[in-house]
Amino acid sequence: MPEAEIIPIDGRGQPGPNRCRATTRDGKRCKRQSVGLSGFCRTHGGREETRAEATEKARRKTTRARVEESSTDPVERLRNFFARRLAGSYAIDDFGFDEELYRNILMPIARPLYEDYFRVKTIGMDRIPSDGPALLVGNHSGTIPLDAVMLQHAVASEHPEHRIIRNTGANLVWSTPFISSLARKSGNVVACDEDAFELLRRGELVGVFPEGFKGVGKGWKNRYRLQRFGRGGFIEVALRSKVPIIPVAIVGAEETYPMIADVRPLAKALGFPYFPITPTFPLLGPLGLIPLPSKWIIEFGEPIAMEDYPDDAADDAMLVFDLTDSIRDTIQQMLITNLRLRKGTFS
Repeated sequence: MPEAEIIPIDGRGQPGPNRCRATTRDGKRCKRQSVGLSGFCRTHGGREETRAEATEKARRKTTRARVEESSTDPVERLRNFFARRLAGSYAIDDFGFDEELYRNILMPIARPLYEDYFRVKTIGMDRIPSDGPALLVGNHSGTIPLDAVMLQHAVASEHPEHRIIRNTGANLVWSTPFISSLARKSGNVVACDEDAFELLRRGELVGVFPEGFKGVGKGWKNRYRLQRFGRGGFIEVALRSKVPIIPVAIVGAEETYPMIADVRPLAKALGFPYFPITPTFPLLGPLGLIPLPSKWIIEFGEPIAMEDYPDDAADDAMLVFDLTDSIRDTIQQMLITNLRLRKGTFS
């Protein structure tokens, strides 16, 4: 007679497949059962799909089916894609996101950079829920924010549900010709509370980079040292929306464009937050815009639940400050760990 399976009930064993992925306020894994495919219990934001969410998921499944057409001939796939564009048979959401364009054209363009040039390794992809909202909070660096692009590509290509992160972008992104249009079509949104709230209400993943330009534009001597996380606006959004926060640590972006100097008078004259001098730019002209082939690691940390906090928690300035500082420290420790894990900067 076979031996009976022993299922741990004290939380010391490995969590079962239906156990909530959230971390409670005291740092322990929640013991409740998850709801549906969300990966979270009802207390920590898990819920059944609404009819609107089910409709949106069906639409996205159709879009992905178009991307993964039976024909493996890239010429045929492009022909079908452009035929649908000319016929107007494609959808754009009210934020300007063109998912079919992103998956059919932009993702294949980024794939060689992701897989062969930066050789990105991901850790903890299973910590991102299969559906439902979450706020992904990551470090920002690299002079040119390629980290946001690689983060979005990582989840869209490697997550079992191929989810899209709706990254938030600062005003400079939306005031730059061509870049602003490309950012919208790629699913990015303006960095404001209203857009973040609406996307989370719709069950989306929203990506934020609290360091902003202070992180992207920091000098080489401050690499992998997190800058100030603003005033904790992302914490207020998470607390009011009752969605989990997933810390994200990105190693590798710092070395793509090492900034050895910042010409501030020129930056001010041009209306930029900084004007970088790197080992290759502006010395090599346009060739200096080619990033260095650093080795990347992107880690997704354990989800941190916001559901346990009271409804007015976002109005408690000290709590917001403490949570902001705690998440910043978590990401900093993740960066230190992965820097040790990476065998070499370019190998």
